[in-house]
Amino acid sequence: MTISLQDFLATAPIVTVAATGLLVLLAEAIREGTERLTCWLSVAGLAMALGLAAARIDVGPSTRAFGDMVTVGGFANFFAMIFCLSGILTVLLSAASIQKEGGGYYGLVLFAVTGMMLMAAAADLVIFFLGLELMSVSFYVLAGFARARPMSNEAGLKYFLLGAFATGFLLYGIAFIYGSTGTTSLENLPLRAAGLAHMPVFVIGLALLLIGLVFKVAAVPFHMWVPDVYEGSPTTVSGFMSTGGKAAAFSGFLLVFGPLVVTAIPSLRDVLAVMATLSMIAGNIAAISQTSIKRMLAYSSIAHAGYLLVGIVAGNAAGNGGVLFYLMSYTLMNVGAFGVVSVLEGTDGRNMTFDECAGLARRAPWTAGLMALFMFSLAGIPPFAGFFAKYYVFTGAVQGGYTWLAIVGVLMSVVSVYFYLRLVVLMYFKEGAEQKVATGHSLGFVALLLAALGLIAFGLFPSLLLDLTVHCF
Repeated sequence: MTISLQDFLATAPIVTVAATGLLVLLAEAIREGTERLTCWLSVAGLAMALGLAAARIDVGPSTRAFGDMVTVGGFANFFAMIFCLSGILTVLLSAASIQKEGGGYYGLVLFAVTGMMLMAAAADLVIFFLGLELMSVSFYVLAGFARARPMSNEAGLKYFLLGAFATGFLLYGIAFIYGSTGTTSLENLPLRAAGLAHMPVFVIGLALLLIGLVFKVAAVPFHMWVPDVYEGSPTTVSGFMSTGGKAAAFSGFLLVFGPLVVTAIPSLRDVLAVMATLSMIAGNIAAISQTSIKRMLAYSSIAHAGYLLVGIVAGNAAGNGGVLFYLMSYTLMNVGAFGVVSVLEGTDGRNMTFDECAGLARRAPWTAGLMALFMFSLAGIPPFAGFFAKYYVFTGAVQGGYTWLAIVGVLMSVVSVYFYLRLVVLMYFKEGAEQKVATGHSLGFVALLLAALGLIAFGLFPSLLLDLTVHCF
């Protein structure tokens, strides 16, 4: 394989983020106290990559680089936009709280984004695995980044041990698929699925891949690590993992378990449907009893993984488009929700409870208003983007013959309204203790405002986002 300058130009978004990460590490190594510089450098690099990805999203999905190992345009660039947006919001929200933890944070965020972009751009399972490991190793360190907090250390260690175990399943799955097909090409996998559906080795390989990906998206039954890891990790990191990491894993779902594969192996489709059902039920029911906002959002992320799996089960264009719309919307509303929690926590690292938010609207009206908006969108209440995200995946399920799964999703969405609006009721209709509310950093407020405006724009004009998804498949 020959590598040319054209390969680097074709993959400019990935190269930009990776180069920015190296530049940030170099700046921190040369001089101490460069957090402000590296923050702005990270934002600039991610924004440039976002612009490059958006500018070339209409490039045909068959375009390849680096010896047909990496895809260019369309699907890869849409996900690159999600990852860069998640990274920008995370960096801005972390500007105030992360400085006291020492250097290395922004570089880890950038390398995590690089790994995510490699996963979505992979045309080969080997590249997908390299991206997955780059993202995962960065997340292991970020989860335990608050070195002085035992809960953060526990979160990092727990995520590392369980994540390494799940990665083993995924790697064995790749080996089994290679043994049955003679290739690791993601382009050939869907085309051969129907002919190899009777081969036990091939089916076992897909099952092992499924286990690894289900762990990464935090769906039942591989979900129990989520509440502890999200609660112990720095709050901005929890938001980053729950959005960027989940979106990267779902890019793998769309690449490996696309319509051709799930329709060729009906039993696999049924397994995914059961996982989606259990995730929606378990996540929403468990979230009801939580007193910590972070744990509520953690269990909520399990439920949202179930909603997204509904789009995968649909096995059609409507389901795939719904998943893309959902992932962009979910990134905005969940990073925003975790971002508000990080602002309210301040720098003391405590976990906010529901009761501590009582009367927040009177003490911090802007913060309460933004949190209410994110809660409405997570609950799927119009006219915010969260409503259309659920509508599109459920529509895909109905068109794919899984009306019962869409009904379960609607019922569980109704259940979720209770714990999302419970927080809104406490903020606006309950009296709380008179205490000073952390105001956060101005950059953090800008990030929250951008996320809120995005949710309103995609809710009022969903075609803005849907028109981009037509270039992805």
